[in-house]
Amino acid sequence: MTPIYSQLLIPFLIAMAVAITMGGSGTAPAFSASYGANVIRKTVIPGLFGIMVFVGAFLAGKKTAGTMGSGILPSEYLDFTVVSIALFSIAVTMLISNISGIPQSTSQAAVLALAAPALYFEKLDTNKLFLEIIPAWFILPVIAYFLSYFAGKYIYQPMRRRGLTIQRAQNENKKRIWDVALVIMALYVSFAIGSNNVANATGPLYTMTINELHIRESDHIVILMLATLVVAPCFGIGASLFGHKILKNTGKEIILFGKFEAVIIAFISGSLLLLASIVKGIPTSLVQVNVAAILGIGVAKMGHKNIFRKTQVKRFFAMWMIAPIIAFFLSLLLVFLADKNQML
Repeated sequence: MTPIYSQLLIPFLIAMAVAITMGGSGTAPAFSASYGANVIRKTVIPGLFGIMVFVGAFLAGKKTAGTMGSGILPSEYLDFTVVSIALFSIAVTMLISNISGIPQSTSQAAVLALAAPALYFEKLDTNKLFLEIIPAWFILPVIAYFLSYFAGKYIYQPMRRRGLTIQRAQNENKKRIWDVALVIMALYVSFAIGSNNVANATGPLYTMTINELHIRESDHIVILMLATLVVAPCFGIGASLFGHKILKNTGKEIILFGKFEAVIIAFISGSLLLLASIVKGIPTSLVQVNVAAILGIGVAKMGHKNIFRKTQVKRFFAMWMIAPIIAFFLSLLLVFLADKNQML
């Protein structure tokens, strides 16, 4: 193996580790609704999740990969060292979140891990970051919360009073239809994750490979496909290793919801992420959108005080604030040390 290919092997291996940690965290927004409603066994989740993440990345992930590959830090700065540092910082951050059992935004950790070297080199695209990406992180969960809340209050509650929800349905065929709908929604959310979160690793890898190997433009799509083939399947591995604890926290301990509500949660979460991916290519937090939708339907059912007093909710908010900061400062520190040691 030539030296250049040996060098490229390191960031690819780190990217696979990142994908494994992202897969653990991403399992929750995809399957917490169906798992919480006792529709699907935990043993089949990793395989289904991995397949749909790959399909989503392959069919709908190009725009987000472009954002992560050049929209935050100019592409010429994404060399072997910088990409390895950024990916390593993401992996450490996500590992901490997975061990704690808190679903964390892979996109926020990834964006800030790239923003650190961009700031260090004084090349940070502040317009893209502060006018598009960060506002979406706040706006989308708010939209998810209110859509879910209104759906719970004005659709679910009236149906419940009339005895039309799945909990009161006596027809077994109707129950099976709702079960199938929940599984379809879980696959739909997994597809949305592929369209967005896979790019957190493939975007930097794709740009770095083109830079280091001087790939001609006609072959760029081949490199993107190769990066996707390497990264996406590792999401399934992460779901298998870390997914159960996070599924339990989101699906069982925030609120016990029924099948009708679970469909609402999954549909709202997946649709918002897919729109962010396809329309603007914005790497955003499905985890936070999903939890916001769960909270919205929960407040509609149980009231504001009963939901926000729960310990898990407070832990989620604390980790969401801390983890991206860890990714940023770890990446910044490592870039500084690499520069001082003339590795950049």
